[in-house]
Amino acid sequence: MSTASADKPDCAHCDAVCCRLTVVLMPEDDVPFRHTTVTEHGVTVMARDEDGWCVAIDQARMCCSIYEQRPQICRKFAMAGPYCLEVRADYQDRTSRGIPLTLY
Repeated sequence: MSTASADKPDCAHCDAVCCRLTVVLMPEDDVPFRHTTVTEHGVTVMARDEDGWCVAIDQARMCCSIYEQRPQICRKFAMAGPYCLEVRADYQDRTSRGIPLTLY
């Protein structure tokens, strides 16, 4: 999927950067157990796949497969809000640098 303009982020045209963030679950969250994991510090979070994506993402449709059961923190994440813009800018800055070279 293409990235939306930096001026007006749009979830329908986004790289789903927010779906790669660590999502800490609260006791009131009703997320299916298979989508969770516990960190080494004992914190329950949304699990991520080997590429860093939230396991609840339906990658064929690029949407949340548990949208009605998504965690509160996901419900509060405001598209085009200050944190969204910050996360997107950081992602775009890191990915625009190209592939880092590893010298041996």
